[in-house]
Amino acid sequence: MESATHDPHTDVDLSVSLAGVALSNPLMTASGTCGYADEYADFVDLRELGAFVTKSITVSPRAGNEYPRVVETRAGMLNAIGLANVGLEAFLSEKVPKLEKLGLPVFVNIAGSTVEEYLAVAEAMERVDIVRGCELNISCPNVKAGGIQFGVDPDAVESVTARVKNACRTKKLIVKLSPNVSDITATAAAAVAGGADALSLINTFTAMAVDIETARPILANRTGGLSGPAIRPIAVYMVHRVYTQVARQAGVPIIGMGGIQYARDAVEFLLAGATGLAVGTALFVDPGCIVEIKRGLTNYLIQHGYTSIREIIGTLRME
Repeated sequence: MESATHDPHTDVDLSVSLAGVALSNPLMTASGTCGYADEYADFVDLRELGAFVTKSITVSPRAGNEYPRVVETRAGMLNAIGLANVGLEAFLSEKVPKLEKLGLPVFVNIAGSTVEEYLAVAEAMERVDIVRGCELNISCPNVKAGGIQFGVDPDAVESVTARVKNACRTKKLIVKLSPNVSDITATAAAAVAGGADALSLINTFTAMAVDIETARPILANRTGGLSGPAIRPIAVYMVHRVYTQVARQAGVPIIGMGGIQYARDAVEFLLAGATGLAVGTALFVDPGCIVEIKRGLTNYLIQHGYTSIREIIGTLRME
């Protein structure tokens, strides 16, 4: 007979394995939305996450694009930050010590204008114990060199993935895919062929917001990346396509992202085939949403008679 004080929440297992990296739960930050962890320390206990993903790191510091470079849109936001970051040297000396205090697996998003720059950052991460993997950013739509130029052509995706994979000798390689392509399964298959250990999708959609009084784009960059709830249904669709047509057979896990704000959003991605869940734009509205999503996932599993979150991954019924 069950004790009257028994808490069913303790029976639910939220843990997942992301390409062999054990996470206490599938939730993580989306690159670029939480900086290097210390920026959010006063607002939420990041130890509630399963992993932390840093903003992009390049070899040299980058100031990014001109202002304004963020604008709110209906059900989302546009950003054209332009990979602004402290650079590799400052990241290693100033940010890594803070990340070490998190007690979480850390994935570092790496970016560059050339393949050699990607390689330099990836090789540097080999010497950082807290870093469990690199997220290869070949899908940023807001920079004039590098970024999306590598991510839209399957041959280029396979080539750059293979070269960076050689540099990631002890770290996992996650390839972040762009939705700004005619067939995301083609670039996903290319990344897998190049040796990707995991895939993250989707990055933002190239989009524009216009100031109707000046008849000019609001962003100084003219275009930016659209994120937030507005893109979630498309992101779920793309995750499901990649899972069923590429990732499931290859045994390559997916980190799903794009408009996750509530627990039901997270469940959609899990059913569609995602193993990991990255939360980004929602954190600007409510940093504490991570805790609510995590609690909601547990409640969903209890209500539907599951004891492990792994039981629902990829179980979307299409018949």
